[in-house]
Amino acid sequence: MGGTFETRRGGGAAIALDEIEISILRSLAVQLLELIGPGAPEPAEDADPLAALFAEGPSEPPTDPALARLFPDAYGAPGGGVEPGVDAAELTARAAEFRRFTENDLRARKREDALAVVRSLDGLTPAGDGAAVLELEGELPLRWLGALNDLRLTIAARLDITEDDEGAVLFRLPDDDPRKPMVMAYLWLGGLQETLIETL
Repeated sequence: MGGTFETRRGGGAAIALDEIEISILRSLAVQLLELIGPGAPEPAEDADPLAALFAEGPSEPPTDPALARLFPDAYGAPGGGVEPGVDAAELTARAAEFRRFTENDLRARKREDALAVVRSLDGLTPAGDGAAVLELEGELPLRWLGALNDLRLTIAARLDITEDDEGAVLFRLPDDDPRKPMVMAYLWLGGLQETLIETL
């Protein structure tokens, strides 16, 4: 095992990570947490538990391109063929309504996924050969999968990468291109994501 997830005996997934890989993954997950932002404030002890179910979130899409990719509009762009005959104002209103009641939960889930990555990496101690084996079981493989996907979406937004760019542009960047380290992280995270999916 080296740099890719493998099926763990008894279920789950495992991967050997060296100190640099652990540091990079943890740093990226912490940056993702900072991007997503803090959660909603804890309700008061005497608060109505049903009120939390109907708490309203933002109705406008994020202006940050990375957040817009993490929290896209539910109904797509006007004229995108989602529902013929629906005008742009109606589509915008529907998307705002949907976002108001779903974005807080989605943010909380993405935050929990990133926190699960940070916490599981914090528990790793590389051995004498410089590698530590991370074992994921229970809900952790799915948490990691969600966080890896979110990290790739964030990096893709920062680098303005589209699906069409992957093969054509990413592999041909010169070494002195300032985007190269982030592109390498993007591709590495893609490999981790792919092998984790295979273990599931």
